[in-house]
Amino acid sequence: MWIKACLNGGQTRAEHPAVPVTPDEVAAAAAASVGAGAVAVHLHQRDAAGRQSLRAVDVGAVVAAVRRACPGLPVGVTTGLWISAGDVGRRLAEVTRWADLPVGERPDFASVNVGEPGFADLVAALRAAGIGVEPGVWSIADALALALALAGAGAGPWVRVLVEVPDGPVGTATADADAILARLDDLAVPGPRLLHGDGARCWPLVAHAGRLGLATRIGLEDVLVGPDGEPVADNADLVRRAVTVWGAARRPV
Repeated sequence: MWIKACLNGGQTRAEHPAVPVTPDEVAAAAAASVGAGAVAVHLHQRDAAGRQSLRAVDVGAVVAAVRRACPGLPVGVTTGLWISAGDVGRRLAEVTRWADLPVGERPDFASVNVGEPGFADLVAALRAAGIGVEPGVWSIADALALALALAGAGAGPWVRVLVEVPDGPVGTATADADAILARLDDLAVPGPRLLHGDGARCWPLVAHAGRLGLATRIGLEDVLVGPDGEPVADNADLVRRAVTVWGAARRPV
């Protein structure tokens, strides 16, 4: 079982009171999630005002805090283009500065959405900084784009390929996921898969990841309630429930 805790995303405390914002809050949430069964974390770094940020100083502060609380824990961050208001050049410039961070403040990996402009250049910048890449694949078209990127300089190997099935009809969640996974396999895209959903699709895809024996993720970034719509206390509570759902769905080998 391999579960990554996605601790905050773009959520606010207005959406759930346990959303961690400051570096110390994120570090505490990471430690509690590890205690509940998570083996890595993904976070959205924030500035002093609580806004999502790509600035090296904000990345370094939260990564260092998590490392102090959880020595040896793999730590990943976002590179979402929305953080730079869609400015591809500004995002690249900010991420390029991550190479200047001390090793202890540099993330182990970063997620990069394949469908966002500037994918190849961003991957190259992360690799130059010694940071691994998790490409986010949201569609069959993204799977093809990722396969084509393998021919480009600096592309691959990937830490993991994130099969991210966005919010949509719950009834088609597993079929949509299977279509993307099959396309990645058909195109021989290397790298371990991590399957997860968002909102109402989150819990069905945690279970589907269990059935397929794939890694998954859970946390307040993706969902604010339990598998039956029940309230949850925090990220650690979600991780504990995901461990149960994943394990119950796992097919005997």
